[in-house]
Amino acid sequence: MVGSVERVNHGVYSNGLIQNGNCSEEKLDQLREVLGKSKGDPLRIVGIGAGAWGSVFAALLQDSYGQFREKVQVRIWRRPGRAVDKSTAEHLFEVINSREDVLRRLIRRCAYLKYVEARLGDRTLYADEILKDGFCLNMIDTPLCPLKVVTNLQEAVWDADIVINGLPSTETRDVFEEISHYWKERITTPIIISLTKGIEAALDPVPHIITPTQMINLATGISMENILYLGGPNIASEIYNKEYANARICGSSKFRKHLARFLRQPHFIVWDNSDLVTHEVMGGLKNVYAIGAGMVAALTKESATSKSVYFAHCTSEMIFITHLLAEEPEKLAGPLLADTYVTLLKGRNAWYGQMLAKGELNLDMGDNISGKGTIQGVSAIEAFYELLSQFSLSVLHPEEQKPVAPVQLCPILKTLYKILIVREQSAEAILQALRDETLHDPRERIEIAQSLAFYRPSLLGQP
Repeated sequence: MVGSVERVNHGVYSNGLIQNGNCSEEKLDQLREVLGKSKGDPLRIVGIGAGAWGSVFAALLQDSYGQFREKVQVRIWRRPGRAVDKSTAEHLFEVINSREDVLRRLIRRCAYLKYVEARLGDRTLYADEILKDGFCLNMIDTPLCPLKVVTNLQEAVWDADIVINGLPSTETRDVFEEISHYWKERITTPIIISLTKGIEAALDPVPHIITPTQMINLATGISMENILYLGGPNIASEIYNKEYANARICGSSKFRKHLARFLRQPHFIVWDNSDLVTHEVMGGLKNVYAIGAGMVAALTKESATSKSVYFAHCTSEMIFITHLLAEEPEKLAGPLLADTYVTLLKGRNAWYGQMLAKGELNLDMGDNISGKGTIQGVSAIEAFYELLSQFSLSVLHPEEQKPVAPVQLCPILKTLYKILIVREQSAEAILQALRDETLHDPRERIEIAQSLAFYRPSLLGQP
């Protein structure tokens, strides 16, 4: 396990960082004051969705603030009934026995025996059951702290002050439409922090992107002032293991600075930014190209040269698309490349591309993979392709000197669409696309993007 850290006495971690209880309580008190919480009324925080990042986020809050039980309550919702298969139960048992602290904790809580029985095949474990003991089904190798798990959605959200959206983008709208029914009688308006990276494409009245925060707004009617996005170049397991990381919380000035301070920890620095939707879209964009990077790595046996060729083309396409979406795209270059880099190194989307190219997964298995969760890049490929295929967004072709849909200048995106969505080509097509002698110099694509009158504010729903 990378960067494994054990907690020792007096709130000091083995990597030298100090968790100051007094500082945590002060930050908690400040947020409670901002939200108007009275004495004896705990701040209720609930995570919706228990994938790797959603579970880690809830566990970080529980570790930091769970000791102040009269002032804060942290819970996480996940659907009941998801069985843990035999091979996962066996691996989980190995993880438990390799960590003395985890083993002692389970024995002390009288919870160890059920893992023995599951290892022997005498009992079936369930995802919500093991999450209570600190095991996320999508991240078995990284034990978390025990969590308060709720499987009834109404019970989880009806009185929540802060809701953390850890759902895949493909599930966000449906779940929050259900949540909206439980909030009809609410007097106070909750704050929602979305961790989700993904988009939908809408074509009416003009082609535009719908992000998870916008989905939540449309589903619940809650003002965008109360909906924020948090993202950054992070791997969930490494953050929980106290690897140094940073992120941005984006949204209205009403809450973002207060929340940034509340979420900030010695190893997890949270900055704040007003540009919510653009950061959210960029988080979805890098997942598109991470899948292709995984394919190239597997097909070329990790050839550094081939991966660098792919990186040159995919980054030029991302820059091209960013210039369509943002008036000042230069401000996004650093965050986008950092997020792309970490995803290519260790993200699930790059892993998915590798497994497809190796034949260890196939498209008929869908994009929700056991032990990994939802592969967000698949739906993002379809959304970006559909959006950028609209001729109403046309740009001038550099050689043919005629208008073309933007996707015609994005050969990697086109190829990934043909491989993953319409299934016209095999994974090997990604190498053929890179080796096409007619392929433009990536620099030319960037020069087109930097030309005047390229920005399309309507793509993000702006006038």
